Amino acid sequence: MRPASQDRAPSLRPRGRDGVFEEPRLSPEEIQSFRATVYEHYRRFGRDMPWRKTRDPYRILVSEVMLQQTQVRRVLVKYEEFLRAFPTIRSLAEASPARVVDAWLGLGYNRRALALHRLARIVVARGGEIPREPEELQALPGVGPATAGAVAAYAFDRPAVFVETNIRTVFIHHFFPSRRSVSDREILPLVAQTLDQANPREWYWALMDYGASLKSRAANPSRRSAHYRRQAPFEGSHRQLRGRILRATASGGAIPLRELASSLGVNPAYLAAAVHELADEGFLSVDRVVRLAEERPLASPSGPDSQENDARGEAARVPADSPEEAFD
Repeated sequence: MRPASQDRAPSLRPRGRDGVFEEPRLSPEEIQSFRATVYEHYRRFGRDMPWRKTRDPYRILVSEVMLQQTQVRRVLVKYEEFLRAFPTIRSLAEASPARVVDAWLGLGYNRRALALHRLARIVVARGGEIPREPEELQALPGVGPATAGAVAAYAFDRPAVFVETNIRTVFIHHFFPSRRSVSDREILPLVAQTLDQANPREWYWALMDYGASLKSRAANPSRRSAHYRRQAPFEGSHRQLRGRILRATASGGAIPLRELASSLGVNPAYLAAAVHELADEGFLSVDRVVRLAEERPLASPSGPDSQENDARGEAARVPADSPEEAFD
């Protein structure tokens, strides 16, 4: 399929001495051609996702947080399971942080679970209604511009303008076919101009699916983004160890530290440090850690918010809603 604007790729060009940039402008014909390409792909290859069958903002929010830097196939396994455990935002708010983390295990980037739990408590305390506007959504823990825009579009049909990795891929492929280091500042005006204002929900689904298809090709266009960052290998990483500790302690039974170190194949002192780190961040309950960490008991965290972290700093995503989300 030929890029819609292969002959003339609009870009931001510096104007004047002050470095002001002129936004690219697409013609009505270019917009129509681009939309036709995206919608045609969606008509033929659109994906069937459970979160696309609901307008419940809570369910859509859960799916969007799960999709932050996590592949769709992994989210499909966990999505319904998590909602069975916490069918409403109130049930999530009333659960313990440890129970929420246990239900999240397997998705990775577990700070998202704590951020989602904290978000639920905030929303319930304010009456239980998830905000409709992107600006209000962004004020909640673990919600950045892409997640806020997606929830606003999918749950409330708001024509929000946002960029994430699949959307970025589509626009780089079509409008910057030979450029490297393409900035989101260049892409956002094009997203705004081509947005189907009458049907933002389905338009963004179509963009997502087309972008996922493009990324599966040998030359992934998203690698030409100025925001592209290759993640460090997961195997053997500190992040992997943290996940293995959480899985090993999910049952809540007493596990001697040295026994756990032997089963995981790590140095006991290194394991103890990781256990205390998880406890300090609220991933493990104090009782569970005390049973594990024989070297030093832990005091109870002070204050209700100390058991939860805002997922904005998660990356090992890269912040949780950073420009380079790695879902497909």
